[in-house]
Amino acid sequence: MRAAILEKLYDWSVAPYQYFKNNEAWQFNANDLKRYPSNSLGYHMGQFLTENSFQLQEKLESHDVFHVLTDTGISVPDEISMQFYLLGNGKRSIYLFTVICIGTILYPDYWQYFKSKYKCGRSALPFHQLNFQKLLHQPIERIKSTFLISKNI
Repeated sequence: MRAAILEKLYDWSVAPYQYFKNNEAWQFNANDLKRYPSNSLGYHMGQFLTENSFQLQEKLESHDVFHVLTDTGISVPDEISMQFYLLGNGKRSIYLFTVICIGTILYPDYWQYFKSKYKCGRSALPFHQLNFQKLLHQPIERIKSTFLISKNI
């Protein structure tokens, strides 16, 4: 039930959130991304999208990049934990705070998990603001090591 509540809120919020984003939409799909070198961020993005039967959402591409870089799953608690990671990394947005507030209320049993992801985000160098489209050709491990991105402290 609690997952359904958050999924419905997400469905309602996507279009307005996309509208207010000022970045350009990427002109790629999963197959385009999988043409990048196998060690690159672009390739790993393509794999992530394909494995989860996803398509890039216009102007929300960085969200999938965050999944790939932080090795975060796609369950509702994982989605919430990723927002905690990003909060720790310095990202601030109404959307992030909304997910964290509602997620914490609906999933109090995951508090320690969320807290650990926040700490991981704090231990990484700020990466949430990068132009990831320009980094698609870069080796994913280089990006992770440069920004100290890990899934565990």
